[in-house]
Amino acid sequence: MAPQRRGRRTVAKAGRPKRRPTRAPGLPPKTVLAIFDTLDHQHPNADTELHYRNPYELLVATILSAQSTDARVNIVTPPLFERYPSAAALAKATTAELEPQIRASGFFRAKSRSLLGMATALVQRHGGEVPATMEALVELPGVGRKTANVVLGHALGVPGLPVDRHVVRVANRIGLVHSDNPEVIETQLCAQLPPDRWTRASDVLILHGRRICRPKPLCDRCQVRVWCAYFKALRPKGARRAKFDALRPPARKAPAARAEPSAKALGVGPQRRKERIASLRAPERERAGVGPREQKKGRRRT
Repeated sequence: MAPQRRGRRTVAKAGRPKRRPTRAPGLPPKTVLAIFDTLDHQHPNADTELHYRNPYELLVATILSAQSTDARVNIVTPPLFERYPSAAALAKATTAELEPQIRASGFFRAKSRSLLGMATALVQRHGGEVPATMEALVELPGVGRKTANVVLGHALGVPGLPVDRHVVRVANRIGLVHSDNPEVIETQLCAQLPPDRWTRASDVLILHGRRICRPKPLCDRCQVRVWCAYFKALRPKGARRAKFDALRPPARKAPAARAEPSAKALGVGPQRRKERIASLRAPERERAGVGPREQKKGRRRT
């Protein structure tokens, strides 16, 4: 059945899923570089917060960081690396031995299986060493593109751009990308930056998402809001009005008008009220050296 036409719009066939377009970003290259230069300046020490000494330790820590925080993972890993200093040592462990040691990171049963499978694959396929290619890393159990990019960019010196939930949120809000698909976002961001800036770009976006561009953003602290599509789309109404107005200089208030006394307060009738007010203000005009009209307009007599 062909779609029905209503004016200029086309009604899709019932049951067909609505597809969100993944159009290419529209920001000029100079603007993109200016955005990331500004983020570099705002977050000069941006880097992965996971503690590691070699690619193997970073690979283990990144797998443990899924659905957890870096701070919690950094508590779990020191005794873990002391007991299993290499992939060969970890491959000899059992889930019963490993689960109690990583319980604090959450989802410890699934993570223990991923760690043992990853360590076994490293020993069998790569001699216990972490490979330096995306293709080889994503074939390891428990390793996806995000984990592979973290290890490549931070431990192996290979350009990689990890995309996590912070990168998805911040990049879309600014207008750098237009997609919720991590692989599409990675492709779009990499196309806008030179390879030597990929890892750093991910680090500053992640830190900006944690500190500034949270789910409830702190726009008044953001140094890239001049380019941000989300900030430009804010409407001054409801709860957003106070936030929006706080980022703009306050409007100047007009001076309050001078109140005129009533006829009753002056002790005269309504017809003589103006005459009585003029007589009371005559001494003020004499001291200022101005006439009635000049006093009203605030000009001095020349």
